[in-house]
Amino acid sequence: MRENVITVVRKTRGLPSFLLFCFAGILLTSCGIYKFRDATIPPDVKTVKVGYILNQARYINPQLSQKFTDKILQKITGQTKLTRTNSDDAHYVINGTITVYDPSQTVGVSAQQASTNRLTVTLHMTLKKTLENKTDEFDVSRSFDYSANLSLQQAEGQLLDEVVRSLTDDIFNRIFSNW
Repeated sequence: MRENVITVVRKTRGLPSFLLFCFAGILLTSCGIYKFRDATIPPDVKTVKVGYILNQARYINPQLSQKFTDKILQKITGQTKLTRTNSDDAHYVINGTITVYDPSQTVGVSAQQASTNRLTVTLHMTLKKTLENKTDEFDVSRSFDYSANLSLQQAEGQLLDEVVRSLTDDIFNRIFSNW
């Protein structure tokens, strides 16, 4: 009989922890305290317009505006249920400007020569919430290091996709995840 009791105790030892975890998960999601998803969008927001990202930086990479515009639109339509529209009456209207594209910073020196350069990119974004008649503005900025042995064109070839992806993620999180 003692062996049966020990077996039952061993088999159910993890059960209380499992039940407590399940209960906590149900409680947190049902109360609206935490949602297990990437984007938090009010239920009445259905449409989005993404304007062309303008490039007003001192140095202009001719590919950057289109890449940012496409990537932001792709991320929003792929990770939210918002419907894209070209109407200025969209529930969210997102516009942006590339304000800094500075590839000329030397950040590392070795043997009295530059060893590492830094590309800094900053975007100024505007989010118009038409249903609330509210406009939010914010900046996102990142720096990317590259070898000083590379020309700017070589570095851009290696970094451009990472630059666009990283800053697009920052923009998305700022708009939809309240970061």
